[in-house]
Amino acid sequence: MWITPEEVLLANALWVSERANPFFILQRRKGHGKGGGITGLLVGTMDVVLDSSARVAPYRILHQTGDSQIFWSIACGSSRKEITGHWEWLETNLLQTLSIFDNDEDITTFVKGKVSGIIAEENKSKAAQEDEDSGKFREAEQKMRKLFGMPGEEKLVNYYSCSYWKGRVPRQGWVYLSVNHLCFYSFLLGKEVTLVVQWTEVTRLEKNATLVFPESVRVSTRHTEHYFSMFLNINDTFKLMEQLATIAMRQLLDNEGFAADRTLPKACKTLKNVSALKRDLDARAKNERYRALFRLTPDERLDGHTDCTLWTPFAKMHIVGQLFVSNNYICFCSREEDLCQLIIPLREVSIVEKADSSSVLPCPVSISTKNKMTFLFANLKDRDFLVQRISDFLQRTPDKLWSDGHPLALSGYSVSPSPSTTPLSSSLPTPTGTGGEPSQGRHYSPSLPTATQGLLHIYQKDDPEDHGPKATKEKMKEESWNIHFFEFGRGVCMYRTSKTRELVLNGIPESLRGELWLLFSGAQNEMATHPGYYAELVEQAMGRCTLATEEIERDLHRSMPEHHAFQNEMGIAALRRVLTAYACRNPGIGYCQAMNIVTSVLLLYCTEEEAFWLLVALCERMLPDYYNTRVVGALVDQGVFEELTRECLPLLYEHMQELGVISTISLSWFLTLFLSVMPFDSAVLLVDCFFYEGIKVIFQVALAVLHANMDTLLGCTDEGEAMTILGRYLDNVVNKQTVSPPIPHLHALLTSGDEPPPEIDVFQLIKSSYDKFGSLRADVIEQMRFKQRLKVIQSLEDTAKRSVVRAIMTDSAFSIEELEELYVLFKAKHIMSCYWGASCTAAERHDPSLPYLEQYRIDLEQFCQLFGALGTWLCGTHTVTLAARHFRLLDSNKDGLINFKEFVTGLSGMYHGDMTEKLKLLYKLHLPPALCPEEAESALEAAQFFTDDDSPQGEEMKEAGEASGSGDAEEKKEVKDYKYYLRMWAKEKEPKIETIKDLPRMNQEQFIELCKTLYNMFSEDPLEQELYHAIATVASLLLRIGEVGKKFTNNGAKKPTDPTYTQAPTLAAELPQPEKEESNGESSSGQSLVCKALAEAQLETPPQQTSDEEVKDDTSVSSYSMVSTGSLQCEDIADDTVLIGCAGDQQRRGSTLDGDWSITFEQVLASMLTEPPLVDYFEKKGDIQARMATCKMQRVVERQVSSSSDHELAQLST
Repeated sequence: MWITPEEVLLANALWVSERANPFFILQRRKGHGKGGGITGLLVGTMDVVLDSSARVAPYRILHQTGDSQIFWSIACGSSRKEITGHWEWLETNLLQTLSIFDNDEDITTFVKGKVSGIIAEENKSKAAQEDEDSGKFREAEQKMRKLFGMPGEEKLVNYYSCSYWKGRVPRQGWVYLSVNHLCFYSFLLGKEVTLVVQWTEVTRLEKNATLVFPESVRVSTRHTEHYFSMFLNINDTFKLMEQLATIAMRQLLDNEGFAADRTLPKACKTLKNVSALKRDLDARAKNERYRALFRLTPDERLDGHTDCTLWTPFAKMHIVGQLFVSNNYICFCSREEDLCQLIIPLREVSIVEKADSSSVLPCPVSISTKNKMTFLFANLKDRDFLVQRISDFLQRTPDKLWSDGHPLALSGYSVSPSPSTTPLSSSLPTPTGTGGEPSQGRHYSPSLPTATQGLLHIYQKDDPEDHGPKATKEKMKEESWNIHFFEFGRGVCMYRTSKTRELVLNGIPESLRGELWLLFSGAQNEMATHPGYYAELVEQAMGRCTLATEEIERDLHRSMPEHHAFQNEMGIAALRRVLTAYACRNPGIGYCQAMNIVTSVLLLYCTEEEAFWLLVALCERMLPDYYNTRVVGALVDQGVFEELTRECLPLLYEHMQELGVISTISLSWFLTLFLSVMPFDSAVLLVDCFFYEGIKVIFQVALAVLHANMDTLLGCTDEGEAMTILGRYLDNVVNKQTVSPPIPHLHALLTSGDEPPPEIDVFQLIKSSYDKFGSLRADVIEQMRFKQRLKVIQSLEDTAKRSVVRAIMTDSAFSIEELEELYVLFKAKHIMSCYWGASCTAAERHDPSLPYLEQYRIDLEQFCQLFGALGTWLCGTHTVTLAARHFRLLDSNKDGLINFKEFVTGLSGMYHGDMTEKLKLLYKLHLPPALCPEEAESALEAAQFFTDDDSPQGEEMKEAGEASGSGDAEEKKEVKDYKYYLRMWAKEKEPKIETIKDLPRMNQEQFIELCKTLYNMFSEDPLEQELYHAIATVASLLLRIGEVGKKFTNNGAKKPTDPTYTQAPTLAAELPQPEKEESNGESSSGQSLVCKALAEAQLETPPQQTSDEEVKDDTSVSSYSMVSTGSLQCEDIADDTVLIGCAGDQQRRGSTLDGDWSITFEQVLASMLTEPPLVDYFEKKGDIQARMATCKMQRVVERQVSSSSDHELAQLST
């Protein structure tokens, strides 16, 4: 590339001049390319270790005038091709102009100005993304693409200096972390080490420190492990690796590729060595931590954070912490955990002002909300900027969501939406039918009982008031919460402290449960910002018939059938609406078993809309990936639970692993939050804790259950016994404070024995879990989840591979190992298309809901690449055409994509079929639909001619037969019974086995294409001369057979008398010549065999052309051989030779085809069998293992070629 002219004092230090003229010198850096001796080795090593190769390209052009000792660097290049282009431009455009100048200074000024002008023009066309990256970083990205053969679509995120341990020897070099690959390069004293690992292949990524590998990062794949150490900042590097591996796992899970965030604010200045992508990923990581800490929605973006203090009126003190500002919220978190947390939605803010500063209260900011609460922040470093940012966000916040006096803003209670808040509700008819059903034509109405209150309240309002001790205890809980609300506030802006946590652990009163679940989960914020969303979604979703709705209908009556709220249509209808609406909102999840159990519990305490938003919070934030088609999140947490058991209860873990119990029990515990394995009144207390604390409380309780039963479990001898012990224990976890009537637990009824086991108080179980395992932290759990996610997703991919192989192994002759390797190659092509661009989107290629066999599909371009690497019928430049025909033949549904089964079917025919099967496949590749319409324009006409009988005589006979048989048919209809139709149906269902007699006839143009393919297939074979002779004999024989067949087909029709009519010579003219030439002339004699045989198939030859213009006009001379009278001339094939007949609609002169000529597959097979060389060729078995190994090494070969200079390649080729 052109660079801003810089002065160079020592032009020849570490550089070798390769070209020169009076004004310019082209130089190559020592250590690049061949030669250089010990100096070259030292320079190359120094470039890699010191990273000077990222700043110093291996080629450059210097400007020099006269005898001056000062040189000016004006261009550099990473390859010889690039620098040669600049050199040729200088020679063409500047040399003649510079020779006119008399003064050397004028020459230098002119050259510098010209180069600066070129750079300015290039900068105008550069994308904004590239402008954000520093020059050094762009050079490093170019170096990565050159070293590892990456395309321009592969984006570098960052690169680090480190050591790669190859055996026991560390190799110092540079690790390049791109969006899709981890790459390493080292060059030390002539020893080159390269490594390329796809992130989608990583099964384990961890940071460890051992005696052998001090403070290193271990990257594991299915087959090997790689160790990297000696990082300057290992934590930063490892975090970036984690992010990139997570993106790759997400791509495997739901095919979501990486998309750069275009909404990030631009950096104030270009940061050295930090790419825009690195800034993007850093911002994503901060956003995720921020959203997880305060339970915010996925679209919330952190704008910034700063240290400050918060005045807490309940404690009469200033608490030190951090203030976070995002586009919709102001949040505060104390430095000391659980001391204080605060969330202020901007929609609730009424005033933001700077208070008077003093020595006691420096730089304070006061924020007032609509419900008359005031928050005072102090010790702010940049108060003016903070206030300005908050003001900017406030201006963008719509004020129409909630009015000042709306009850939800004050208390969090859900009320019937007013016309001003819910536009859809204002248009809904308010009258209801009997039983609270919505009005006609509407599935959901605000006047439904379940739209304003929970099912529990509906069914308990008629119960007599209880004044017993349990009711008194419940009243005391309510009073405690009311006192808390008075001191700490109520609603979204409530101070959340350790006192709040204590109240939650003591149990939330049933009257406040729905409100507090919404508050702690963050669902209240989402519901407040989406008024009317649920009602609209219900109207869209209800009435549709999908797989999700069918599963929902099947599970509706299995959802807490023991509870009277779900023993009637009201509860069932509400559950149906919520689940169906969510399936419509998130088709990626749709519906999963266990969602019905959780949702039914939510509906007991919440309105329909509140239950819907709680379900959204559960599925999309609090339990990520739990309820997708493969319950990946639950499997990940199951792995985390096993790891926690190993750390906290090592003795029990070993015994449980032997029994295989942990993986069996934990899945149902996590998926239903213990609701399916514990009495309802007890499990709902765990749900209280879960909404406040998150997933850590579920882990704590699960560990406490195992710890409480440790002695008994250690004495178990089989899995069933351990399951029974745990089942009975959980069945007897009771809530003695509940005021609801007891609900029979079905699981308890089934597992109760003769002696009732002792009851366990659920409050004691929760307290025990906090006492023994309360040290669990959310960030530690997230780190463990990352490790398990790699393992789980890769395990699921292996399961998918085994399932696919099992499904097709009976239909394929490949071994299981070969099929598995083919699947890996096939999937790699699909994944590459996802992140390096393709003809259609990745979502169209991958559907996780489909069977494993059809999840991954490839298009024509990728199939051609695999066909070229794995196919046995390679035909030089004709290979792409043959691959395209093969693809069209395999693409049965014509959607432009083929799955793995279709791909293997195509390969099996080439590798494991006998001669007949291989020839049949080859024959079908030259018939429609394999032939494209341009190739088969005349072929289709011929095929219709030979297969359709449109003669009047045939029609008359058909009509006569129908007329005569009409009476009989009516009689037969009367006697046909159900057995007849069963037989007909069975016959239709039987797979039709294609025989050689079912293949259509081949016309003359298709036969020419077949001969071309065979001719190119034999060009690289060791026995090519014998094969050429054999195919010439067969072609001559088939031409004569076709001629004889014409007489029978057309009943002796006369031949055209036009003297220009040609047939056999034209066929010879159509056949291409071999691409391989030999100097001794042996090849030319072989080339003429086919032409000679076809020319001997009699008939006249085309008139000889004498005019040079005529010869120029005839395209058959340049692209095909020409047959002259009495002799046969075979011309060389030009570079632009077209080997297929789809170069245009115009027909070539002198190549009139005979539409009456045709042959059958039986004739082709019989003719081939007469030639032993052809029989041996098609009976020969291919070695798929060798070709797969070559295909795997293709990436390495590409890298080596790309890193070699053009000069070296030229030397190798000669």
